Amino acid sequence: MRRVTRLITAAALGALVLSGCSSGDDPAPAPGASASPAAGGGESGGTFAVITHGAPGDSFWDVVKNGAEAAGKQYGAKVTYQGDGDPAKQAQLIDQAISQKVDGVVVSMANPDALKESIAKAVSAKIPVVTINSGADESKEFGAITHVGQSEEVAGRGAGEKLKAEGVTKLLCVIHEAGNVGLDQRCNGATATLGGSVERLQVDVSNLADATSKIKAKLQSDTSVNGVLTLNPAVAVAARDAIADGGSKAKLATFDLSADVVDAIEAGEILFAVDQQQYLQGWLPITFLYLYKKNLNTVGGGLPVNTGPGFVTKENAAQVAKLAQSGTR
Repeated sequence: MRRVTRLITAAALGALVLSGCSSGDDPAPAPGASASPAAGGGESGGTFAVITHGAPGDSFWDVVKNGAEAAGKQYGAKVTYQGDGDPAKQAQLIDQAISQKVDGVVVSMANPDALKESIAKAVSAKIPVVTINSGADESKEFGAITHVGQSEEVAGRGAGEKLKAEGVTKLLCVIHEAGNVGLDQRCNGATATLGGSVERLQVDVSNLADATSKIKAKLQSDTSVNGVLTLNPAVAVAARDAIADGGSKAKLATFDLSADVVDAIEAGEILFAVDQQQYLQGWLPITFLYLYKKNLNTVGGGLPVNTGPGFVTKENAAQVAKLAQSGTR
C-alpha cells in the first residue's frame, strides 16, 4: 500500500508540473490584443494594472502591452492595460486601480510630479509599484520596488557618439511631447557627446503632418543643420519625409522602433534606431510583480533594470523586422 501511495503521489506531482509548463509555449498576442489570464480564466497569479502615458494604437506602446499581456497569460494573472497621455487622467487611472485592490501597478512616469500623490496612495495601500520607461530618477523616491527601462541620458550619449562618427556637426533634436523628462534627457545626452551644436525643435506627435512641415521649414531656413535626431518612430517617418521633400542632406537617426522605421533603416533612409526593447518593459514588470506576490522577491537592488540601449542598424534590421511581425519588437 505504501508503494502504491508513493506512485499515486508521484503521478499527481508530474501532472502538476506538466500543467504548469504548458503555458510557456503560448505565442505573444498580436498588437492590440485584449488582456486575458491563463487558460481556464483563473487569476491565481494576481491582478495587475498597467498604466502608461502611451495613447491607444501607438506602435511603441502596443509592443509594451503585448509583453505585459503575454506575461500575464504565462503566470495565470489578469493584466489590464490603459494608456493616456494626459498625466491627470493617468493619475485617475492609478487611483481607480487602488480602489479595485489590484495586486500591483505598473506605471510609466513621463511627468513624475503629476503622478507622485497617486503612487504614494498605492504604496500606502501596500500595493507594490513598478515604474517603467520614464521617471527612473524618481522611481525609488516615490516608493516603487524597481524601475524597468533604459537610462535616457546614457542612450542619448550613445546616439550622439554615433552621429558624430557619421560627420554630424549641427543636430536638430526633435521633441514630440512637452514636459516629458525622458525626452529632455535624450537630447541632453546627445549634446554631451556630439561635439557640435544641438538645437531643439518642439512638435506635436498627434499632428504628424504639421511635424513634417516644421522640420522641413527648419532645415530649409538653416542649411547648416546636417543631422536630425527624433525621439519617436512616427516622428522619425515625418522627419524622413521632411528631409526628402526639402532636398536636405541631413542624416537622420531616431529612438524606438516601428515597422516603418525598420524598413527605412534597411532602405538607408535612417542611419539607426536606439532600441530600448519595449517588449521587456511590459513583460518584466508583470514577472517582477508576480514574483513579489508569490515569493516577496525584489529585483534590481535599488537600481533600475536596464532594457537598453541597443541599436538597430542596416546590419541587423532584417532580423529585427522578422521579430516585429509577431509584435515583440
